Amino acid sequence: MPATSVTAYHRPHADRRLRLQRLHARVPRVRHFDRQPDESGLNTDAQTALDYLRDRVETKDHKIVVYGQSLGGAVGIRLVAKNQAAGDISGLILENTFLSMRKLIPSIMPPAKYLAYLCHQVWPSDTLIPNVKVPTLFLSGLQDEIVPPIHMKRLYDLSKAPVKVWKPLPGGDHNSSVVEEGYFEAIAEFMNRIVMEEKQQ
Repeated sequence: MPATSVTAYHRPHADRRLRLQRLHARVPRVRHFDRQPDESGLNTDAQTALDYLRDRVETKDHKIVVYGQSLGGAVGIRLVAKNQAAGDISGLILENTFLSMRKLIPSIMPPAKYLAYLCHQVWPSDTLIPNVKVPTLFLSGLQDEIVPPIHMKRLYDLSKAPVKVWKPLPGGDHNSSVVEEGYFEAIAEFMNRIVMEEKQQ
């Protein structure tokens, strides 16, 4: 199955995992202009990258798997929820992402928990994930020191995807889950499952 992975982070790791699967890659960079990237801007960048793949001759007929780690997972959830009806998105891979920014703040800045509702960067993944209707893989580093693993488990529980796979990585922290045993194997098995199920349709 020709497929393209769209991700905001982990460029070297994405290249490696895609080579292993013999897939094509489109890895957009996070915007770095004269201001910090915000929710609206990052969502616009992701949509632009997807539209580019859909319009480009070499990729317009390909199936797409969206991958996002940390904040990239929030971008990916929204991107899939908004675009899946077209039928060209075959799956979603999430790694160490959070329920919402407001729910994450008490974990990373406990004194600010009473002010979390004022955060204008919302990233409401917990309200969007039930709308995702494509197969979804959840890669969770259980030693994540930034996003409590309970966020990933709750997203998994909220998911109503036709196929959802939970892959805990016992020694993985926020940025090193990629080196944990079974990481690439979980992705390979997930991709193969997508291929087999599409062949049966």
